[in-house]
Amino acid sequence: MTRMLCMSARAIVMGLVLMTLPLGVAAPALAVQLDKPAPEFTATDTSGKTVTLSALKGKTVVLEWTNDGCPYVAKHYNSGTMQRLQADATGKGVVWLTVISSAPGMQGHVGDLEADKLTSDRKAKPTAVLLDPKGKLGRLYNATTTPHMFVIDPSGALRYMGAIDDKPSAGASSLQGARPYVREALDAITAGQPVKAAATRPYGCSVKYAD
Repeated sequence: MTRMLCMSARAIVMGLVLMTLPLGVAAPALAVQLDKPAPEFTATDTSGKTVTLSALKGKTVVLEWTNDGCPYVAKHYNSGTMQRLQADATGKGVVWLTVISSAPGMQGHVGDLEADKLTSDRKAKPTAVLLDPKGKLGRLYNATTTPHMFVIDPSGALRYMGAIDDKPSAGASSLQGARPYVREALDAITAGQPVKAAATRPYGCSVKYAD
């Protein structure tokens, strides 16, 4: 009975969260479910190494969808906000995977060398950059925007999905006073606590999938 009540309460909270999300981008898809095992994936990083989620069990994993031509992404990288968050997370043992799902010929598409140069030029600190030109990984997670963030706990459960913060603007001034959803999620997981804002509406440029 207690378990049923907890599940019902969770459903109510999720409904309220989605009802109060800002307009502009579709709500997180239900195919990827909070507190359930995150979808298993196999992807290739810029060094040609195969990365699988199952091999990372026991570690907290962040998935960050990016597109260097997107002004919303630029806001977080030009300010150094994203790099600081990456460095703080990886310094604590988090595996941070930046994902590029832009299709060939679309904004943000890069090859291995271009992606590595981009990482170096903007002093980014991910564990690895995954190239997903066919959009297989992006569609698996229903990634809709850049940035779009997912946090997976050491057990392999999805604990956060949505925006990086609560300011859906490309303006640098919006960083002031922004609520850092991803940082909050990482801190909660480290402390063994529930993530308070576990599903938020992602904002940014649409992921440039192939048609």
